[in-house]
Amino acid sequence: MNKVILIGRLARDPELRYTASNTAVCQFTVAVDRRFKSDNQPQADFIPVVAWRQTAEFVAKYFSKGNRIAITGQIQVRSWDDTEGKKRYATEVIADDVEFVESKRQDGGYSSAPLSDEPAAPRSAQSGASSAKDNISVASDSNDTYFALNDEDGCPF
Repeated sequence: MNKVILIGRLARDPELRYTASNTAVCQFTVAVDRRFKSDNQPQADFIPVVAWRQTAEFVAKYFSKGNRIAITGQIQVRSWDDTEGKKRYATEVIADDVEFVESKRQDGGYSSAPLSDEPAAPRSAQSGASSAKDNISVASDSNDTYFALNDEDGCPF
């Protein structure tokens, strides 16, 4: 099975191009941190990624250098002959699915916190049930936002 899952930051802005048959192709590089550090210095691998069609246009429209990104895809090795006749190889990830890792803030930057201080209220199937606001309180500590459940009425799920 050839399956790759990457979470990292774009090392440069995505490059969107179109083939002769007008098919969108987007190339970008993702910096993925390694689990282990060498001499207490973080290390990253810079992995080339290629996205096609709607995925390519999505990446080019919504992502830029420094944004966190999640990618699922497959590794592909391709080869070609350069201008001197030497065989060249490239290993890259072909993106099947691309997702946001951070939510976009109103000021245009990105954050891993929710967009608003109040979550959307889930619909209840029970009549007369207390509202979601009664069971959820929002707490904020510096830039971190989390939602704590009030256990007085029992867990809603």
